[in-house]
Amino acid sequence: MTGSINMSDMQIDTLREISNIGLGHAVTSLAELTNRKMNMTVPRSGFLPFEEIVELVGGYEEQVSCVSLKLLGDVPGLVMFIFNQQSTYYLVDMLTDQAMGSTIDLDELGQSAVMEVGNILTGSFINVIGSMTELTIKTTVPIFAFDMLGAVLSSLLVAVDRIDEQVMVIETRLLQETMAIQGHFFLLSDPEANNRLFTSLGLNT
Repeated sequence: MTGSINMSDMQIDTLREISNIGLGHAVTSLAELTNRKMNMTVPRSGFLPFEEIVELVGGYEEQVSCVSLKLLGDVPGLVMFIFNQQSTYYLVDMLTDQAMGSTIDLDELGQSAVMEVGNILTGSFINVIGSMTELTIKTTVPIFAFDMLGAVLSSLLVAVDRIDEQVMVIETRLLQETMAIQGHFFLLSDPEANNRLFTSLGLNT
């Protein structure tokens, strides 16, 4: 990932382990939720400067759905799971058993479905990070937003005192028959909390 931390093989393996375990838990929960088999992959994971995560999603004007949770405890900060507009609509199609391309707007039912999936995915990764680090990580009630990325970030970052320039990123791809739904998990924390997290994961840089 351009601009990311120069990571060793051991560090990459650690992040891959977080991704794979979190994904395994998420797939199990989603299969129970939808009563159908599905696959998920992690095309990439790593750490990126904040400005690059904006580019990764599609820019400040990209319409996105976002499920966010504020983190408390040893790693205070914010986690977000973001889908762009097209992936959001495909996700609703999948969850409501409609043909791909049927959803063209997000109603209350669609919002509820996307929030449930985002909450499952975000919770899965946070639980794995907490268990691997033995750090105390508590989360608040999830918040859902469907708006331009710039507006979403502006409203969320007000609640965070400051964040490190490096953000943990886990890209996911949810596969169900002919549908491929891309999403991004982001963990934003302050420098001190990030150092604590890096040390606990063996990711000192």
